[in-house]
Amino acid sequence: MTRDEQAIREAQAAWLEATASGDLPRLLSLMADDVVFLQPGRPPFGREEFAAMFEAGQRQVRISCSGELEEIVVAGDVAYVRSRLAASVVPLAGGPGKQLAGYTLSVFRRQPNGHWVLARDANLLSPVPSPS
Repeated sequence: MTRDEQAIREAQAAWLEATASGDLPRLLSLMADDVVFLQPGRPPFGREEFAAMFEAGQRQVRISCSGELEEIVVAGDVAYVRSRLAASVVPLAGGPGKQLAGYTLSVFRRQPNGHWVLARDANLLSPVPSPS
């Protein structure tokens, strides 16, 4: 594994940890200023909308995620990553939680300081059917 691949794996792990702990400042430090998020059924959105949605969500639910990076391709200062993720969304007010699973395709960009940040993210997670 190359140093760049390891750095991207560490950025992905930091993202999952920051999500679980509700650490918005850490999440923002892991993304480019011009980041674009893609999710089914909605137009693309950026950093400010992500922050607003995350803050609103933290007042209602707790999210924990796990994932596996299945492919990392580095080409100069850009890399793409295909991941398989699972997420658990538990309402703070109680009641049944939701399980989501699926794939993401993310583009990372190396910054002048050498750190890799999320530049584009296509999140294809969908609800996991409950066992009947």
